[in-house]
Amino acid sequence: MTQDLINTVFRKEVLALSAYKVAESKGFIKLDAMENPYSWPDNIKEQWLNFIKDCPINRYPDPEAKDLAKTIRKTNKIPRQSEILLGNGSDEIIQLLLMALPTEAHVLAPHPSFVMYKQVALSLGLNYQSTPLLADSFELDLPATLDAIEKNNPAIIFLAYPNNPTANLFKPDDIEAIINAASGLVIIDEAYAPFANASFMEKLPEHSNLLVMRTVSKLGLAGLRLGYIAGNKGIIEQLNKIRLPYNINCLTQQTAEFALKNQNLFDQQTHQICTDRSILMLQLSKFTELTVYPSSANFILFKTKTGQATPIFEALKKQGILIKNLSPQGSSLTDCLRVTIGKPEENKKFIDALSKIIKLIE
Repeated sequence: MTQDLINTVFRKEVLALSAYKVAESKGFIKLDAMENPYSWPDNIKEQWLNFIKDCPINRYPDPEAKDLAKTIRKTNKIPRQSEILLGNGSDEIIQLLLMALPTEAHVLAPHPSFVMYKQVALSLGLNYQSTPLLADSFELDLPATLDAIEKNNPAIIFLAYPNNPTANLFKPDDIEAIINAASGLVIIDEAYAPFANASFMEKLPEHSNLLVMRTVSKLGLAGLRLGYIAGNKGIIEQLNKIRLPYNINCLTQQTAEFALKNQNLFDQQTHQICTDRSILMLQLSKFTELTVYPSSANFILFKTKTGQATPIFEALKKQGILIKNLSPQGSSLTDCLRVTIGKPEENKKFIDALSKIIKLIE
């Protein structure tokens, strides 16, 4: 009876989906979720607690988070011609963008890329299409992408820059070609911008169909769930019509504003992560059994010998180290693992464990 009820009430697109699973991480060295491993110094925590102590949690928050929006505009150098919208993480913004589309609309993204583009599109019954990245380099297949644009006229194209889970930056000229070919919106997802030294933010005034989406999660504020998107004022106005009121709570608004005004702390942490990324990249490259891909993010993708990704993942897990096993996703990610840059001592434990595991497997 219950199953009959479920089949009657829910759309077939929802019934066909699998829920997004987050691995249990308690007690592990957590190198699976692309988080900043560093917390705040005690003196900064004290200043933060003092800053939020009078937060009026008995009142609804500012529905437009105006003070925070001003701070974000300044710290991200958002062009004055562009408007911004804040969301409960980038996920909510992706949801808003796709909810606004007609049911017959097409959505396009590369594969592999951030899974929520597909997850949300399919949950809404939209026509989702992906174009495979080039297998040897994970670069965009520009001819295939332009062909998909011509055939299906997608309402929205998502391009993660750097890409997740491959960590590479697509060629700017390829992205420009896609923007120019598209009659719909092109969303450049710059979640990992702090580690990339590359952005399309300054290009916003040049393209009316271009929007740039970012998050504070990778910067070190993942627990706040705050994302934002910048672009043409008319487009942002339409998205605001379906944004739920009070979507950014007052504690998030005040905490994010405080944090972004302490930008030097995040700059120092980002510099440390990028330095440790180079060290970890070099260490991984010494394993002849692995293929290590370039990274412009705070994680590294690497490929094992055939059939070894899952055994290595499970062996690391038994030693209390959690990374991401991408091999079950198949296609170009078969035999691939992804490791987030942790603290130096965490990275060392990972490399030491990996070295022992590979020797045992061999």
